[in-house]
Amino acid sequence: MGKDKALLPFKNSTLVRYQYERLLPLFSKVAISAKSDKFDFHAPLILDSSDIFAPTPAFIDIFKRFDEFFALAVDTPFVDEEVLERLYDAATKHPTKDAIVAKTDFPHPLVAIYRKSILPHLQKALEESNYKLNAILQKANTLFVEFDEEEKFFNINYPEDFTKAKNML
Repeated sequence: MGKDKALLPFKNSTLVRYQYERLLPLFSKVAISAKSDKFDFHAPLILDSSDIFAPTPAFIDIFKRFDEFFALAVDTPFVDEEVLERLYDAATKHPTKDAIVAKTDFPHPLVAIYRKSILPHLQKALEESNYKLNAILQKANTLFVEFDEEEKFFNINYPEDFTKAKNML
């Protein structure tokens, strides 16, 4: 993208604020994980203490505050309440799973519910310098929840994706 995706203008705000505000009515606690407080609004922040730019070390910091959490990448603004409900229902039915992950043609590890039982896998991955969530999920006790609606998982990675996302609103 060439710039911080979280701070991109989106729906009269920024992408991160849009994501934060739409999750507030759905969860009892919503927090943002980031390397620094770079936001122009107040929200609970979980600072990622690592200099590694990957979700894996951030998840370890999140587990210092939560035993279970829903992860949503800032750059997937079309994940809707139906996706959340299906993941939550699957998590309820499978209480021993380490992770409950949305999957279309491929897994979406940043649209998922994570439980603290995955922590040893995260720590081992860090020790091995293997930060890929998909690799960790293959070793963990993971449930993949299948979805057909690929557009709900549209990910903003490039300037043309950002333009497409704004046109999808």
